Amino acid sequence: MSRGLAIVGYGKMGRLIEQLAPEYGFEVRAKFNSCNNAHGVGLTRDALRGVDVALEFSGPDAAVENILWLAAAGVNAVVGSTGWFDRLPSVRDAVGQRGTGLVWSPNFCVGVNLFVQIAAHAASLLAKQPGYEAWEIHHSAKKDAPSGTLRRLAEEIRASGYDRTLTLTANRAGSHPGTHEIGFDSCADTITLRHTARSREGFARGALQAARWVAGKRGVFEFREILGELA
Repeated sequence: MSRGLAIVGYGKMGRLIEQLAPEYGFEVRAKFNSCNNAHGVGLTRDALRGVDVALEFSGPDAAVENILWLAAAGVNAVVGSTGWFDRLPSVRDAVGQRGTGLVWSPNFCVGVNLFVQIAAHAASLLAKQPGYEAWEIHHSAKKDAPSGTLRRLAEEIRASGYDRTLTLTANRAGSHPGTHEIGFDSCADTITLRHTARSREGFARGALQAARWVAGKRGVFEFREILGELA
């Protein structure tokens, strides 16, 4: 039997999620955009009747209000919006008080999350080699610069023990979904790691995997924490 899914933020990603949802055992039972959900007020218990999980891809200005309304309605959520993570403590409190579940991430592509782990491991090795300086580049059509994923890469690299200068660059490049690149330069050579998304499909599939995982669970989880448990 299919679980009920709501899509909050019905843009390009929302439409792709709707297309792929049946493959993950979901039936889309509600869709919300700025017309029927200004400031989250459309996310009522009645409007969300029969919904087990909501996928939130609206944007940074609306994300937190949507999350709070979803928690109040007793609906678990997967949040792909970025730019709101400074409010994560208050979101965590609200979700905990309501007894719902939430998965968040700056990027729901499984490959990107594995790439971050690979880059962090490389940085831990190169932290012991003083001749190497690091740089990161994000090529994308997205407006946020640097991206949430680029910031996460930088955080993980620094946490790995690499404490030298790290140069971050964002480049608005055409219409492709995104390329993240990290390099380590010395006077003798360059080491480059790169992840390139061919389409938005990887992001949508990762979000749907997270939705299937969080259905019926309580608590707040980052996507990378649950990668090993995804079917």
